[in-house]
Amino acid sequence: CTVTTKTSSGNITAQSGTRVVQTAIIAGGGGGGNSWRLAGGMGGGGGGGYRCVEFNAGESGTITVVVGGGGAGGNTCLGEPGCNGVNSSVDCVSSSGGGGGAGSNNGSKAGNCGGAGGGSAFYAAPGANCSNGNVGGYDPIEGYPGGGGAGGPGYAGGAGGGAGAVGGNATTTVGGAGGAGSNSSPLSPTTYAGGGGGGAVPGHTGGTGANGGGNGGGGVAGSNASTNSGSGGGGGGQNPSPSVTVGGNGGSGIVIVKELNKASGVWSM
Repeated sequence: CTVTTKTSSGNITAQSGTRVVQTAIIAGGGGGGNSWRLAGGMGGGGGGGYRCVEFNAGESGTITVVVGGGGAGGNTCLGEPGCNGVNSSVDCVSSSGGGGGAGSNNGSKAGNCGGAGGGSAFYAAPGANCSNGNVGGYDPIEGYPGGGGAGGPGYAGGAGGGAGAVGGNATTTVGGAGGAGSNSSPLSPTTYAGGGGGGAVPGHTGGTGANGGGNGGGGVAGSNASTNSGSGGGGGGQNPSPSVTVGGNGGSGIVIVKELNKASGVWSM
């Protein structure tokens, strides 16, 4: 058998005799939300969807791999949410990009739905509106919901969900901690697709990102997630000067492919 790790999109030329393809497919993480002027802490980005799928190899001899990019953090003067991460795929099998964290002008004040959901803004309770994970509706699920925000004095945002756990809810002093990622694939012991931490106002603490996820800002910008972690960016923390506090970018995804020459059989996708 042959194992190939892809950190960017491109084709794999299958080995002669490959009958079955076993995969770990991790999508790009969502970006953290942007805080504008006197708004409070914003939501962390959700981890990208994490799927372990085995399927029959096609007859073409080529395995097509797409590695999804991380979503950009919210970065304008309008309090925008973070962008969702981009889906990753192997042939026709996909995982969903992580949800962007809520920004101060999000209509719902909840994070975006995604592979794992983005965290809510400081004034959104847990479970508000969307922020759900597993947007692809897969079984087993690809990720978990984001966490909820909290009021003063920290006015902190919720964390992004991860591939292995729900994003943490904020407290009145600390942003939510990113939901844990997953290492459920036998192809790699590395834990991918953690959530980004939620932001908070100056004098308080942003939440910690999980498994390469960005930390939330405590009155400063959220930090970026690590490249090829599939984790979410940190949520921005309110700071009146400068008036715009950006969210961190989500981490790009990663795909691992193992070629097997055992007898072909149809597996659930």
